[in-house]
Amino acid sequence: MDNKVKVTPCVCISHDRDQGHLTVEMEMPGVDKKDIKLDMRKDSFCVSAPRGEDTEYAGCFMLAHDVLADKTAARYENGLLRINAPIRGWEQKVNVPVQ
Repeated sequence: MDNKVKVTPCVCISHDRDQGHLTVEMEMPGVDKKDIKLDMRKDSFCVSAPRGEDTEYAGCFMLAHDVLADKTAARYENGLLRINAPIRGWEQKVNVPVQ
């Protein structure tokens, strides 16, 4: 039985209007990059990583835009996991004037 304390990482999600990418930043200090498990889907992602003997970062999150999961890149550095995912169909947007 897994008795590790589950901790949801602090997450910040933003999008780049010009490039059509979502950027996800997750604070997960104290984990080893090789132990991070990241599963991307078109509309969500799940992440988990053990920290020490008794704690594990874990969480699943919905995205505001569908992304191209197979074109997603991730990098872990100094306790911060950064995920960069292209938004599916970003170029097909329509600008609606506000009156």
